[in-house]
Amino acid sequence: MNKKTLVLGASLKPGRYSNYAIHKLVEEHIEVVAIGNVTGEVAGVKIDTEKLPHEDIHTVTLYLNPKNQIPYYDYIVSLKPKRVIFNPGTENPELYKILKENDINFETACSLVLLSTNQY
Repeated sequence: MNKKTLVLGASLKPGRYSNYAIHKLVEEHIEVVAIGNVTGEVAGVKIDTEKLPHEDIHTVTLYLNPKNQIPYYDYIVSLKPKRVIFNPGTENPELYKILKENDINFETACSLVLLSTNQY
C-alpha cells in the first residue's frame, strides 16, 4: 500500500529530523512530497514553499511548531489525509479538534520511530 506522505516543515539542513524523515521515507520506497521555508532538494525529493494541491496524500507528518501550523490548517484538511502525525514538539490541541471535526485520524508519535519499527 502506498502511504504517500507530505512532510510539512521540511528542512534542507542535514541535522533536522524532517530531513532524516525524508531520507527514511525514500529508503522505504514511500512516495514523498515536502513543503518547507526554502526550496531545494533532499534525497531526490523537491521541497516546495507553496501549498500545492496534492492527490492521494495518506499521511501528513508535521515538523512545525503549533504557531507555525496555523496557516496550514485549511490546507491540511483540504488534502483529506488518512492521518496526521504530530512529531515531538508539534503537539497542537487546536489542530486536533479541527482534524476530529473533519474525521481525520491523528497521532502523537515520531515518524522516524514508526518507520524504524515497521509501524508506519
